[in-house]
Amino acid sequence: MITRVDRGPRLSHAVRHGDTVYIAGQIADNLSGDIKMQAIDVLRKIDELLTKAGTERNKLLSVTVWLPHIGDFSAFNEVYDVWIPEDSTPARACVESRLADPRIKVEVAAIAAV
Repeated sequence: MITRVDRGPRLSHAVRHGDTVYIAGQIADNLSGDIKMQAIDVLRKIDELLTKAGTERNKLLSVTVWLPHIGDFSAFNEVYDVWIPEDSTPARACVESRLADPRIKVEVAAIAAV
């Protein structure tokens, strides 16, 4: 069975298939904030989507982070390291990438078990 969470005309923000949840790339709602503020907002959104899909952050399998400025890597990690459970660290990639809007300071996608 496939369950789509927060489905729109172009994408679902999360899709659950069996015992796996796929979270689409999330950006902050408030694009005027700095990297830390946007990171907090993005990770909050991921928590909400995980909950709606029936799982939680300690079941994350993989996280992908896109930063338009790799110099923000340390600042992002300050927020991420508080958010991620120490005993449940997922596989993770963090890459520098130009994002669709220059105000976006971070985008994060994730995959989790249920």
